[in-house]
Amino acid sequence: MGCSQREAKRAVDAGYWHLYRFDPLRQDKGKNPFVLDSDEPEEDFQAFLMGEVRYASLKRQHPAVADSLFEQTEQDVKDRFERYRSLAEG
Repeated sequence: MGCSQREAKRAVDAGYWHLYRFDPLRQDKGKNPFVLDSDEPEEDFQAFLMGEVRYASLKRQHPAVADSLFEQTEQDVKDRFERYRSLAEG
């Protein structure tokens, strides 16, 4: 638990989590109520996953399945970020 802030930052840097805010009161001021605080992910997504025991265990027990799932998850993360970026811009 002592490293939870560091781990949370790693999750954001890898794109595992995205930081955003939604404030409906901004709309009353003519501003977009959705604000994306995360930058585009910079760190290696799959390296982040391997730092998590649950994912590393899956990779050891079922490598082929894990590789497929991790690739799909990485694509989903990229798609989600692009969707959030379009919401923040429009």
